[in-house]
Amino acid sequence: MKGNIPIGIGNLSSLVVLSMGYNQLSGSIPTSLRSLGNLQGLVLNDNKLRGYMPYQLCQLDNLAYLYLGSNKLFGSIPSCLGNLTASLRYLSLESNSLSSTIPSNFWRLVDILYVNLSSNYLIGHLSQDIGNLKVVIEVDLSNNNLSSILPSTIGGLQGLVNLSLANNNLEGPIPSSFDGLLSLQLLDLSRNNLYGVIPKSLEALSLLKYMDLSFNRLQGEIPTGGPFQNFPAQSFVSNKALCGAARLRVPPCKNGTLEPNWRKAKYIIPGIISVTLFVASVSVFILRRKRNVEVAGEATSLPQLLWRRVSHLELLRGTNGFNENNLLGSGGFGSVYKGTLSDGIDVAVKVFSIQLELEGAFKSFDRECEMLSNIRHRNLIKIISCCSEIDFKALVLKYMPNGSLEKWLYSQNS
Repeated sequence: MKGNIPIGIGNLSSLVVLSMGYNQLSGSIPTSLRSLGNLQGLVLNDNKLRGYMPYQLCQLDNLAYLYLGSNKLFGSIPSCLGNLTASLRYLSLESNSLSSTIPSNFWRLVDILYVNLSSNYLIGHLSQDIGNLKVVIEVDLSNNNLSSILPSTIGGLQGLVNLSLANNNLEGPIPSSFDGLLSLQLLDLSRNNLYGVIPKSLEALSLLKYMDLSFNRLQGEIPTGGPFQNFPAQSFVSNKALCGAARLRVPPCKNGTLEPNWRKAKYIIPGIISVTLFVASVSVFILRRKRNVEVAGEATSLPQLLWRRVSHLELLRGTNGFNENNLLGSGGFGSVYKGTLSDGIDVAVKVFSIQLELEGAFKSFDRECEMLSNIRHRNLIKIISCCSEIDFKALVLKYMPNGSLEKWLYSQNS
């Protein structure tokens, strides 16, 4: 479906759900939508809509879910959205060009369940008022420019299952209050400026399946109990001074520290500095030479080689709702669809049939997927990620445009 959304759509006063997602609609969101007083669902995601978010949407008093993600909207998030506290439950504004702060009124949505503002240009502080969202299940504010201390009030969100604040400018320590997130299954705080130690109390998060604290300035011992027994080294790479088990590729922790002898230190420190500068200069020279050789290959392969988390919603979008036109094949264990992830990577999505009576088959699905993703061989298809939910299991594989070996060996046209 192409073209603009007609202004006359506001005359459909009895409309309860308007679903026009996954099309090629352009133009702006018509302000006439404010006349749809009975509207409970507005789904316009994955189009080419431009312009500002009209504040008239705030007049839809019965609006329960608003999906405007993956468009070309810009400007600010209307502060009046906070007035929909009695109705709004699902809000999806990701992958636009919104560039405001998160309005203070936004945190009045005390009954909201799902918030996705990721991949915009949002700025300013992440308010402590985020703790008002007492029943929220998923919060994704990743890939923005938020800058503040990580709010300790998040620890009071006991129903929170997925939290992603990755790739912002958040600072400070990881609050010890996070041990109250007893429902948490996914925690992504990577690529920020967090410092201090990883609270040992997080070992109490027994449901936590995925955690990424990489690319921060964390230090001290990596906890070993509870869910930390299953996290890979990639969860902790590029931090300041972490230590712990050898399998995590960090130095072993020292049992104690010695008090410095300043009488000796004043002679030793200048020597250490001189040696360090010399070693650093040599290292930079070597790394630059090595980097010049490798950078071309890395630039093209890195986005596809890194293990990344893919949600069920992203797979739905990328395969047009697992449309038959995207079906590559099917078999006894499920079906395979062609799809495109939000960053433009073409993938093959193998969806397993949950109805199969395979006792224990999916018990360690997440862990084994991640282990398989680290296997490299030119004759094996690369596993990019997996998606694991109670009623949905899928592998995300590198898409092979030339088809499978079976196709070339047994094709009727050969």
